[in-house]
Amino acid sequence: MREEISSGGVVIFGNAILLLRKYNGDWVLPKGKVEEHEDTSTAAVREVLEEGGVKAEVLKYLGEIHYSFKNSWQNHEVVNKTVHWYLMKARNMDCNPQKEEGFIEARFVHMNRAAELAKYDDERDIISKAIQAMNNL
Repeated sequence: MREEISSGGVVIFGNAILLLRKYNGDWVLPKGKVEEHEDTSTAAVREVLEEGGVKAEVLKYLGEIHYSFKNSWQNHEVVNKTVHWYLMKARNMDCNPQKEEGFIEARFVHMNRAAELAKYDDERDIISKAIQAMNNL
């Protein structure tokens, strides 16, 4: 069993949230592995820029989620993953999906629709938490 730590962002601009569409049609939030020399907030900013082409700043830590999956690339090894999520603000709506990672579209979606589009329950939950946090800023 392997432990993996990732970090990601719920990126807002006005009343919209950044979502990325994968080649299989799933809409997800930008996230990725924390590198050895990084803290989780730095990794979130980097991943948002790499995966979505969006320059954003961290506003608030939203919390972490945990899940396990079988890595089909490495003999179905079980990976226990922790993802740290941050509420982030974009400077503009310019975005560009990282095609090398399998993303075919990056788009800011109205916050009322973002949770509906998100593929995974835990990402829908973190989007709802981000919307609540925005209303309290």
